[in-house]
Amino acid sequence: MSLRKLGFLTIGLFDESEPRAGHEATLDVIELGEQLGFDSAWVRHRHLQHGISSPVAVLAAASQRTRRIELGTAVIPLGWENPLRLAEDLATVDILSGGRLNPGLSVGPPTHWEHVKDALYPDSADVEDFSHQRVRRFLDAVRGEPVTTFRGTEGFEVYSDRVQPHSPGLGRRLWYGGGSLRSARWAGENGMNFLTSSVVKAEESEDFADIQLSHVRAFRAAHPDGDRARVSQGLVVIPTDSATPEQRAKYTSFAAARTPRTTAPQGPARLVFARDLVGTSAEIAGRLHADAAFAEIDEVAFALPFTFEHADYVQILTDMATKLGPELGWRPA
Repeated sequence: MSLRKLGFLTIGLFDESEPRAGHEATLDVIELGEQLGFDSAWVRHRHLQHGISSPVAVLAAASQRTRRIELGTAVIPLGWENPLRLAEDLATVDILSGGRLNPGLSVGPPTHWEHVKDALYPDSADVEDFSHQRVRRFLDAVRGEPVTTFRGTEGFEVYSDRVQPHSPGLGRRLWYGGGSLRSARWAGENGMNFLTSSVVKAEESEDFADIQLSHVRAFRAAHPDGDRARVSQGLVVIPTDSATPEQRAKYTSFAAARTPRTTAPQGPARLVFARDLVGTSAEIAGRLHADAAFAEIDEVAFALPFTFEHADYVQILTDMATKLGPELGWRPA
């Protein structure tokens, strides 16, 4: 299958002493992605770290610097959010972008829950629901279901019973980021799109490709659109075609340091990590074509490594768009 949509994912790192520079660099990378013909740019979400804590705000800014490229989140941890308020924010950005927003979500308790719960939910921590029901609340709000029992006019003020602004197409561009069979099936049953990344849970196998393939098939089996349901594969991919010798050495060292975690399931959750793909575009394309999950999808959002320099990202993105994409049958927008 030829690659139809090529995207990339960035964490948007910044220096705590000068955060504006990092945020501007992220916006520059998204602009470059549009110029290179990428179909989508995605941002990670990081709370209480030196990465993007407010992707909604960053993508609102990006929507005004770009005209074509789709803008996504991979992913917003919904445990940190009020679903109704998030629906309002994302609908607003979708309107401002001209219908280019692709919100990706996940569920579960916030990271380091025991340490942050008193600041995040001081009065309701013990009753907050971090299950899939939290996503259902969000889906209903985005898709125009009533969120209040009141609607009408009071004096000169008109009140709606659904989220405003309502962006009709946004409900079809909602993604769920999942790493288990249960989450893959749930995303399909609820008509979402599915983001599968470089981390999955070892359930029926310990082989990453086999696990990811089972998630893709389980999702589509449960989705009303069947085999046409949208899946985006996310892997760390580093083409070296135009890299300097110094960059190649850095990339190789980066991948080598992360390889030990790919040899066996990690931690109590038994997480299985994919190997980073480093090499020429032809080499990477060969490895992807041999990947069982890649053979069944036609969209990707390749992840940029977290800790590289801006010049590295320019080189990697340029090689992705001009070398790797065409090797995979993709053509720039």
